[in-house]
Amino acid sequence: MLSSTRHDAILSKLRADGEVSVQTLVGELRVSASTIRRDLDLLSEDGLLRRVRGGGSRVEPDAVAFREVSHQASAEKDEIAAHAATLVPDHSVVLIDIGTTTARLAHHLRGRRLTVITSSLAVVDELRDEDSIELIVLGGVLRNNYLSLVGMLTEQALGQLRAHICFLSGSGIRADGAVMDTTGIEVPVKRAMLAAAERTILLADRTKFPGTGLLPVCGPDRIAVLVTNQRADPATLATYRAVGTEVITV
Repeated sequence: MLSSTRHDAILSKLRADGEVSVQTLVGELRVSASTIRRDLDLLSEDGLLRRVRGGGSRVEPDAVAFREVSHQASAEKDEIAAHAATLVPDHSVVLIDIGTTTARLAHHLRGRRLTVITSSLAVVDELRDEDSIELIVLGGVLRNNYLSLVGMLTEQALGQLRAHICFLSGSGIRADGAVMDTTGIEVPVKRAMLAAAERTILLADRTKFPGTGLLPVCGPDRIAVLVTNQRADPATLATYRAVGTEVITV
């Protein structure tokens, strides 16, 4: 059986049952336990399941909806977004990740002459009436709770595109500088955005320090510029500066 066929079968069972065990999958797919463990590890790395002892479980959706998150630390997010907009040269091709701060960035880009690529419907809502902006909306499966498009179609589209700048978000920043995300299915999209851009700017308000998440998106060495608030954790900011990231506090 091809690995892609096994992965589809594992994910199908996961959607139906909520969890899968190595022992059950060995019997159903007629492969070794070591093969199943490798499959589960790969699916976990791609954010498609949560690896647990003896098997895997379904990745839980966001507990808090986009509209509710958007009201948290709103003034600080807007300060970050307003400054981030000044870092964008006219006529740039800009990739904008999902997130409440990146949606605010889109608002501050109104009237600019740019090409914007996004998987965020919140960004689309901000820019869809802007004649000066060429708006490219990535396809994919709708995550209604967070107004985003995800999945293989999104990742494949990103593989065909190139951008000057990627504005990245995350659920938290660990003390070692790792950018984390709580929603596993978003992580492959974020990684594809990193690969599609010449440079990446991370937007993270102070509440993201220190932060947690289900999976790492990238390390601090992949971030060219970090824009955050003045009260963000100094030790984590020092970690970014140590790898050559430009740190801007507003």
